[in-house]
Amino acid sequence: MRTIGVVSVGRSDYGIYMPILRKIKADPDLNLHLIVSGMHLSDKFGMTVDLIESDGFEVDCRVEIPLDSDSPESVSKSMGMGTISFATVFSKSRPDVLIVLGDRYEMHSAAVAALPFNIPVAHIHGGELTEGAIDNSLRHSMTHLSHIHYVATEESRDRVMQLGVEPSRVLVTGAPSLDNLHEIKFLDKQDLEAHFGWNLSEAPLLVTFHPVTLEYEQTERYMAELLAALDAWNRTIVFTSSNADTGGAIIEDMLQKFVGNHPKAFLVNNLGTQRYFSLMTYAAAMVGNSSSGLIEAPSFGLPVVNIGTRQQGRTRGSNVIDVGYSQHEITAGISAALETRFRQRLSGKLNPYGDGQASTRIVSHIKTVALNQDLITKRFVDFPGSRDLTPQSQ
Repeated sequence: MRTIGVVSVGRSDYGIYMPILRKIKADPDLNLHLIVSGMHLSDKFGMTVDLIESDGFEVDCRVEIPLDSDSPESVSKSMGMGTISFATVFSKSRPDVLIVLGDRYEMHSAAVAALPFNIPVAHIHGGELTEGAIDNSLRHSMTHLSHIHYVATEESRDRVMQLGVEPSRVLVTGAPSLDNLHEIKFLDKQDLEAHFGWNLSEAPLLVTFHPVTLEYEQTERYMAELLAALDAWNRTIVFTSSNADTGGAIIEDMLQKFVGNHPKAFLVNNLGTQRYFSLMTYAAAMVGNSSSGLIEAPSFGLPVVNIGTRQQGRTRGSNVIDVGYSQHEITAGISAALETRFRQRLSGKLNPYGDGQASTRIVSHIKTVALNQDLITKRFVDFPGSRDLTPQSQ
């Protein structure tokens, strides 16, 4: 039996993982070893480890990483302490393969810690771009730390190979989160209203704004512009909390004050995958800078107002309206997103992130890939024409 370690550090990756976790758990030839860390273990972020267990998954290991502050110093220290904690875990129990996802600094700590143990690392969602965040660097670093790559698009495959990865190690699987659309039963509008106390008779705005970590000094200004724009819309607004990044506490404080002064605005720590996707089916538009607007929202034909640079460079569908940080630009973007004709044009459009079968492809491959020295020993493949790109000395 092959043991598959999976690292989950927050609500965002857990929703993506869920179809993969289900398939690993159901396979008699695989043993799921679930390692939970980061925001999952924080009261501040909703203690979402409880949600994982209520979904029927056994948490095999909890790795505590301090998230007391979101300052650059604290984030750096958390990365170091996370690496130490994951190293302790791997010294006691080594999975046959370790799955990591995306670009979080807590996830990066797990990949770094696995390196000296020669644990094969499989990375999901590599090769993507988020040029406004430190996540961009972390994601590409995780590509170099990994041995198997499950990417969402052909563009991402090209970028991973441009980083020197052998083509045989890179599989285009699509985005695993889209598999949820086939597997999750969406809740009725009345269920959401009863659970949260919302009035959804008019389609709400779903808003998530995360810190732009390469511009974290501007967080307060960016949020002030966003909230000023939202103040003009007399409709239900549902905010979801930001990540544990530098500037996150500022965002949370400003959201709390806004919600306190606006009876039709609500702030939710964690909706959970079922409620989140259900709300997407009823929302008028998404607003903010979450990757969900680019990856999942196209499958709902949901208009998205994507603010600023955080997702700059990432593949996007025709549902995305890119705007700057000013109140005027955001207001114009929301107005365009709410136009009936814009939404009608999205009907039947394909999602660039795949067909909702990613988890089947990933689990089938990870079950059969040869776990030997050839997998551990990586060979750098030079990018064609790379010497022509080298600046000439003066």
